[in-house]
Amino acid sequence: MRNTPDAQQLLDEMNSRSREVFRRVVEGYLNSGQPVGSRTLTRDMSEKVSAATVRNVMQDLEYLGLLDSPHISAGRVPTNLGLRLFVDSLLEVSPLDQRDREKLDSTLGSNERDVSGLLEQVGGALSGITQGASLVLSPKHEAAIRHIEFVSLSADRALVVLVFADGHVENRIFTPPRGMTPSAMREAANYLNSLIDGATVSSLLERFRSEIARNRREIDALAATLVEQGLAVWESEGELQERLIVRGRANLLDEGAPAEDIERIRTLFDDLERKRDITEFLELTEQGEGVRIFIGAENRLFSLTGSTLVVSPYMNAERKIIGAVGVIGPTRLNYGRIVPIVDYTAQLVGRMLTDRRTE
Repeated sequence: MRNTPDAQQLLDEMNSRSREVFRRVVEGYLNSGQPVGSRTLTRDMSEKVSAATVRNVMQDLEYLGLLDSPHISAGRVPTNLGLRLFVDSLLEVSPLDQRDREKLDSTLGSNERDVSGLLEQVGGALSGITQGASLVLSPKHEAAIRHIEFVSLSADRALVVLVFADGHVENRIFTPPRGMTPSAMREAANYLNSLIDGATVSSLLERFRSEIARNRREIDALAATLVEQGLAVWESEGELQERLIVRGRANLLDEGAPAEDIERIRTLFDDLERKRDITEFLELTEQGEGVRIFIGAENRLFSLTGSTLVVSPYMNAERKIIGAVGVIGPTRLNYGRIVPIVDYTAQLVGRMLTDRRTE
């Protein structure tokens, strides 16, 4: 974790007593979910202080925007800014529990050969261990292509089929250009197949774009548009809709939770089902290795401001980011436990995918 300038400035303004009060309030809230009062703190402080002294310190921390008081006579809870400061500067990450490690490692023994099926099992294990909702962004299939075909389904719907050299087959439905005929689709497919020569989706996309730029006058405009739309489905929103695996949403729907909390959870999953802004999920991880934590409004993926996203990228053998794993939960997460779990899961997925490609 790294400190932001604001967090460092706030830390500089706090003496050792203020830091201890702040840390104990946050830890108490994360453990119980309840406001922490001054009387509770006086029993645990490393120095003997009165409840009045602790209340004064808590008021100062509230003035700094780090704590909040839900009710006039209640104790304090951390604000999102307070949680950010705690996570960046005071969080003590626990070693990965052996039982958690064994549950995650058990996915290695799966007989599942399909990568998507394997990642679904990993997502299920991650959700079960953390009691949150897990997100797994699976990698694109980058094997060499053997054949491409476009199939007209109706005037405004078409299917593009990719057959890979390793036997994997993928297909997506897309909207073809207006006026596209089945014969034009066949011509577009023939054109692409002439360029394949062992290319992957990404390299072929770049190749045909260059080819179109050089020979634009010789290529039918509608066919060119069809080609671009048909392949772009793997590079844009359609692909990501298929690649995002969500497990454990029921873990966030506590029957005893307040109605407004349940509504926020439903809003979160409405966002997930629409896959709104889901391209940002991987982008969130690409600014460096390791686990990143997004608290409340910092979590730009979803409109659920009362949530936390703990996310980490996973990489292939060439140390290239190819996907990500994460956990969504309330802001009152056991961060010290969740962070090493997400980190280990990301490393595990990277190793699994690398090993399978070398088999």
